[in-house]
Amino acid sequence: MEEKLFWIGILVGVHLFFSHHFSEKGRFKSEEFARVWHAVFIAIVGFAGMLLLMVSLDNRKGEVVTAVLFSRKQVIYGLLAGLAGGLWAYFRFGAKKSASARTQAENKPAHKDGKPAAAHLAALPPGIKEDMEWSETIFSAVVLASVVMYLFVQAFKIPSGSMRSTFLEGDHLFVNKFIYGFRIPYTHKKVLDFKKINRGDIVIFQFPSFDPDEEQCGGRQYGKDFIKRVIGLPGETVELKDGAVFINGVKLADESYTQYLDPGRYPRPHSSRIPPVDYQLFWENRMLAKMVSELVRDNFGPVTVPKGHYMVMGDNRDRSCDSRYWGPVPAYLIKGRAWFIYWPLSRMGLPQ
Repeated sequence: MEEKLFWIGILVGVHLFFSHHFSEKGRFKSEEFARVWHAVFIAIVGFAGMLLLMVSLDNRKGEVVTAVLFSRKQVIYGLLAGLAGGLWAYFRFGAKKSASARTQAENKPAHKDGKPAAAHLAALPPGIKEDMEWSETIFSAVVLASVVMYLFVQAFKIPSGSMRSTFLEGDHLFVNKFIYGFRIPYTHKKVLDFKKINRGDIVIFQFPSFDPDEEQCGGRQYGKDFIKRVIGLPGETVELKDGAVFINGVKLADESYTQYLDPGRYPRPHSSRIPPVDYQLFWENRMLAKMVSELVRDNFGPVTVPKGHYMVMGDNRDRSCDSRYWGPVPAYLIKGRAWFIYWPLSRMGLPQ
C-alpha cells in the first residue's frame, strides 16, 4: 500500500507543480483554461480516490497483489471515475472569474509566514486557489504517510487461520518495519539493520514467487503478504519427524505456541526415496509439495536453509501453508516483524 500511496502523492504533486507554473505564466487569466485545469484536478482526485477504494475492496477479498502497483481492473475503474469527475467539474463547477474576489485579492494580498504572497497567487481565481491548497495538503499528507509506512510502521490484517492461536482471523496489528533495516526501494538491499532475524520471530513477508501464474497451496499466491514464524535460520538443517521440528538434528525444546488440530500424523512420503541433492533442489524451487502434496506436513526434510533465506511455519501446524510446501523465504522479501494487535480491543497487546 505504501508504494501505491507514494505514486498517488507524486501524481498530485505534479498537478501542484504545474499549477504554480501556469500561475506564474498568467495562464489562469483565461477563464476557459482555469475551468479546464479545475476539471483536471477533480479528475485526478476521482482517479486516485477510486484506485484506493478498489485496493481496499480487493484487500478485503484477499485479491491484493503487492508485487504489482495497480491491477488493470483498478486502473480502469480509476480512469472511469476520473473521467466522470472531470466532466462533472467542467460543466458544473467551472472556474469563473470573480471581480469582487479578484479586487479584494489585489487590494489585500494573501500573507504567508508574515510576508505578502506573490502577486500571481493573490490574483488566482478562487476555484484554482482552493485546488492548489488541496493539492498541497494531499501531496504532503500522502507522501508522508507512504514514507512512514514504507520505513517504519504498517498496519496488517490477519487473512487466515494459519497462525492460530497467536493471531486470529481478522486481527489487526502493526508491523515494525525498521527493526530489520530499511530496504532501498526497488532493490534487494537493506541498510541500518537494527536487529537480526531470529528463530521465533513472527514476520510479515511477500510470498516468494516470481511467476504470477504459479499456483501453491490451492491458488495463486504471487505478490501476496504472508505472516509466519521463523523456524530455520540460514545454514541450518531442518527436519520434521511426526510433526516435531529438528534443527541440526536436535529437537526444538519449546514450541508452546504451536497448535495441532488433527489427532493423527501423515506417514513419511515416498519423497524420502529422492536423493538428498534432488530433494533440496525441489524444495528450494517450490516443487516439493507438487510431488508429495500434504504428506510433507508431518515428515519433511532434511533440508538446508540457503544463505540469505529463512524457513517459516505457521503456529497452526496442521492448517498452515508454509515453507514446508513452497520453500524458503529470501531475507529481502521480509518486510518486518509483528509488533502488537490494536484491534479488536479485547485482544490488544503484544504477540507471544
